[in-house]
Amino acid sequence: MKRSARIYVAGHRGLVGDAICRRLESEGYTNILRRTHRELDLTRQEAVAAFFEKARPEYVFLAAAKVGGIHANNTFPAAFIYENLAIQTHLIHAAHRWGVRRLLFLGSSCIYPKLAPQPMQEDHLLTGPLEPTNAPYAVAKIAGIEMCWAYNRQHGTAFLPVMPTNLYGTNDNFDLETSHVLPAMIRKFHLAKCAMARDWNVIEADEACYGPIPADIRQAIGIPGGVGQGSDPVVRLWGTGSPKREFLHVDDLADACLFVMNHEALDSVMPAESFLLNVGTGEDLTIRELAEAIAAVVGFEGKVEWDAHKPDGTPRKLLDVSRLKALGWQAGVRLEEGLKRTYKGYIQVLTNKQRNL
Repeated sequence: MKRSARIYVAGHRGLVGDAICRRLESEGYTNILRRTHRELDLTRQEAVAAFFEKARPEYVFLAAAKVGGIHANNTFPAAFIYENLAIQTHLIHAAHRWGVRRLLFLGSSCIYPKLAPQPMQEDHLLTGPLEPTNAPYAVAKIAGIEMCWAYNRQHGTAFLPVMPTNLYGTNDNFDLETSHVLPAMIRKFHLAKCAMARDWNVIEADEACYGPIPADIRQAIGIPGGVGQGSDPVVRLWGTGSPKREFLHVDDLADACLFVMNHEALDSVMPAESFLLNVGTGEDLTIRELAEAIAAVVGFEGKVEWDAHKPDGTPRKLLDVSRLKALGWQAGVRLEEGLKRTYKGYIQVLTNKQRNL
């Protein structure tokens, strides 16, 4: 991509889109196209078409999506499949219609079967049943992959699906009703740490910044009936802690996205009509080990309880990243360093919010 190329980052306010924009800016790209949801509703086909006709982006990073953890997927399955199908359908078709040179479609490791062989290879797609708790989201993402392949095959486009593993990092979602496991843990441990110190004002400020604290968590950390009226805080976590997960810092993903978008010889590696790349670290750990690592970074030394009545989800989700590694890319942010960066950013946003009150 030329530094002056018109580059549209769909979902620029989200975790992934924000990281891609920051990386593009750091590399000297000067014509980054951004639209908020208020400015452009991606679920409306006519609005997307009008934007592409006027802006004529040359490259598109399709990072816009409705995302969430197990609780959110279980609660809003219709929204997850509808919104994601609508967004990606409108953007992919518009990219073809107005001659986008390359489009990078960001999927998710949940596209692979629940009991896929580990580590999961790109060829494992559609070889078995999906994890039920996020099947609607996964089906939408699989449809996006097939759509990219279909347009590549019929129209000669270069629409490139990449499948990142579990992501975390700067600008993550810490809402306890909709967040993924890692940011949710960071917030739970932080709140419990504040409760141990009886920093009730800090907890109130956190709630004003990052959203409501659900009643069960308020009770667990010791404020069931009001500020300062509880017992010793407990961090309660879903499941048994035994599933294994892989985590990729979003800055690494942004780096991988630019690497793929700028790679000149992708056609010699794999044909466009079957292009698919996993993006991850190639390493995983148990959810219990993740909790221990986060507690250490946050500085929480209290009690942790596991609710085995809650679902664990897929037993293991480790991506085989050998295909991307063979192209010359691998992750660079170690988990401990990534957790420190993420928690530092969490505190910084909270501090800035308090200063502006």
